[in-house]
Amino acid sequence: MPVKRLDPIPSDIEIAQAAELLPIVEVAKSVGLTEDDIDLQGKWKAKVHLDVLEKFKDRPNGKYIDVTAITPTPLGEGKTVTTIGVSQGLHYIGKKVFTCIRQPSQGPTFGIKGGAAGGGYAQIVPMEDFNLHLTGDIHAVGAAHNLLAAAINNRMAKEARWSTDYMAKALCPNDEYTPSMRKRLEKLGIESEKPSDLNDEDKERMFRLNIDPDGIQWRRVVDVSDAALRNIIVGLGGVNNGVVRETGYDITVASEIMAALAMCSDLADLRERMGRIIIGTSKAGGLSSKGSVDPITAEDLNVAGAMTVLLKDAIMPNMMQTLAGSPAFVHCGPFANIAQGNSSIIADKIALKLVGPEGYVVTESGFGADCGMEKFMNLKCRYSGLVPDCVVIVCTVRALKMHGGGPKVVAGKPLDRAYTEENLELLEKGLPNLLQHVENAVKFGVPVVVAINRFKYDTEAELELIRTRAKKTGAEDAVMHNVWAMGGEGGADLARAVVAACEKSNHFHYLYEDDMSIKEKIETIVREIYRADGVDYTPEAEAKIKLFTDMGLAHLPLCMAKTHLSFTHDPAIKGTPRGWRMPVTDVRASVGAGFIFPLCGTMKTMPGLPTRPVFTDIDIDVETGKVLGLS
Repeated sequence: MPVKRLDPIPSDIEIAQAAELLPIVEVAKSVGLTEDDIDLQGKWKAKVHLDVLEKFKDRPNGKYIDVTAITPTPLGEGKTVTTIGVSQGLHYIGKKVFTCIRQPSQGPTFGIKGGAAGGGYAQIVPMEDFNLHLTGDIHAVGAAHNLLAAAINNRMAKEARWSTDYMAKALCPNDEYTPSMRKRLEKLGIESEKPSDLNDEDKERMFRLNIDPDGIQWRRVVDVSDAALRNIIVGLGGVNNGVVRETGYDITVASEIMAALAMCSDLADLRERMGRIIIGTSKAGGLSSKGSVDPITAEDLNVAGAMTVLLKDAIMPNMMQTLAGSPAFVHCGPFANIAQGNSSIIADKIALKLVGPEGYVVTESGFGADCGMEKFMNLKCRYSGLVPDCVVIVCTVRALKMHGGGPKVVAGKPLDRAYTEENLELLEKGLPNLLQHVENAVKFGVPVVVAINRFKYDTEAELELIRTRAKKTGAEDAVMHNVWAMGGEGGADLARAVVAACEKSNHFHYLYEDDMSIKEKIETIVREIYRADGVDYTPEAEAKIKLFTDMGLAHLPLCMAKTHLSFTHDPAIKGTPRGWRMPVTDVRASVGAGFIFPLCGTMKTMPGLPTRPVFTDIDIDVETGKVLGLS
């Protein structure tokens, strides 16, 4: 390890800044990449070219490991620490390994959570770069998203003021169609070589989108937590400043563009996904002129190409390193409540080729296994064609005690004695939460290892109870680790268990088939993963399901949008509830990302800030340029 372990253990940023890092060129060379395969982004990070996949296309893939966790609690379970610790543990026992994780948003970094580079002696470094901007990918997503938002407002304003003939000449000044317009011609079923060939009816259909202001679903984004922007009104400055309407802001990682970027397989696929994004609907009698309401896409607005241009560098994964000097990809960060909550398919595919058949790729799914892992299996693997070899489920003794009904825990306040003394009865009551996650992972036919992130108050009897019950439920093994304090050495036993699990028989399969109806898919997940008795749909959800089915979107997989703090829709309900029903309040389509997302309860896509945000402690040493206080 390129950093000396100290006792007492320093802060995360002090550990990261004390490490003697390898130049990223050397990290790239360790997995067979040359300087022609990368674009340097300073000394410690680089973009990796997509044609690396073609270069190593004949090399068999390595083993593929997904790290997930039990239902989160206020203090966290150390899932990212464990993800990086498993990788460092594999490196420690002599295995070739690559870590693939998401890039964090500035919202939680400056808000309540802090950074997401791991912790202690299991980190990705440089920690400051990881948490702050990195290579600007999130900002590129925000620029593309807000360009589309501007295009919507501009088109509505111009259509309100100008005739169809004027619009046709303005959009086609040389009497020629753009590539986007040719796709629109195909969509409308119009045959035309040039705009002047169109009759009046087809010209109206071609150049007047007739966007319904009340049907617009595309908001704006910014990469900070700012609750005041959740709901706003735009266009208040008169005729030259747009149509007056209600809208709002989401955090950038909640953008459909971020989800699509993480799902795409190459630049051509990304371009197609940008074009398929549905921003809203027409007024009755829109595209078809037959009284129907039709979807309006980014392609219809002639902006999908420009959006893709803004993402041409963001599509390349960012290479960094762990504290062990092993390579890591940090790429994409889709919101884990309403999107897939996993890093990019492209990063995983490249990493699997670079490590080769004897190596291992460790990736991470957002939140608990009922959120991130279920989406990893049913969404990410569906689009990537990749098959996981092992699932690692992270838990802690204290978190399971919370699920067993233990006293409320508040970050920064002393723990109750229930968490600092042995309490097998309370632990036994909370174990079903872990065991349901184990059962769920086993349903996908993949070997499971439970990783017990050990804390100083845990007793041998408590650890043994978890081990016994987890293995009885179907886990291949349940292993304690201490990577936070010991890095790769503290994760060696866990790494060996993961290696053994990857050699077990694998019967991977999806939980539902593409040809099932939207309702059948919803009810399968709700019944099999959450263990609800059934689903209650609002009239709005029923109407959307019919609309999307009529639009031919029922074949898309699902991305359930619900709280991460419970198996249910209610974040206050812990453990493993039974005898309840899941309310589906709305259903939306992210056609660019490639999924339908039902909303279970209410979802906030723009977080707020706590009374004392993390940014309060962040500063810079103006003499040395070192970042201070980042956690």
